[in-house]
Amino acid sequence: MNRPSPDPAAVRSALPVAAQVPNLLTYLRMALVPVVAGLLLWGTDAARLSALGLFIVAAITDFLDGWLARAWRQQSALGRMLDPIADKVLVAGVLLVLAAHGDIAAPHIWAALIILAREVLVSGLREFLGQLRVSVPVTWLAKFKTAVQMTAIGFLIAGPAGEPLLPGTVIIGLAGLWLAAALTLYTGFDYFRAGLKHVLDEDEAP
Repeated sequence: MNRPSPDPAAVRSALPVAAQVPNLLTYLRMALVPVVAGLLLWGTDAARLSALGLFIVAAITDFLDGWLARAWRQQSALGRMLDPIADKVLVAGVLLVLAAHGDIAAPHIWAALIILAREVLVSGLREFLGQLRVSVPVTWLAKFKTAVQMTAIGFLIAGPAGEPLLPGTVIIGLAGLWLAAALTLYTGFDYFRAGLKHVLDEDEAP
């Protein structure tokens, strides 16, 4: 016997507190950025490893907030707006601090710039496509890029403090950063091509 699907309104009313959890996780991710940055600038091994732990927590919230919102049917316009903002603040903030601290130096700074430029491009496209009520789905390759990017940043946060635990931590982080940059170029072009099609269609519309 097939059971009827639960009514979304009933689910929302049954989860008055839980309904706020996805957005609270997004707020937490944004709040952790200055803490991670401060620990990195502090520069001690203990501070770097603490920053790594908090960055891992922030990265986990990136997965959890969207997953919980879908699972509990608590997706909201506020959440859809804040989630990508929190992602970009986390990535951009940490990359900038790593560069300022000298953990990402020439020529590796170019990989970071590629990643940051793609984030700006995607944000602009999303804003424009949002006005057209067009949504470009996230591909599995883009998700893989995000995983590689977060992993590389994690290794770079650990930096020299991670070498006694895992020799080659810095090299792994820099190699991962370049891999993420390469994937960024490909997925960014793919996203731009999909967005450009809608832009041209809009220009040709009577």
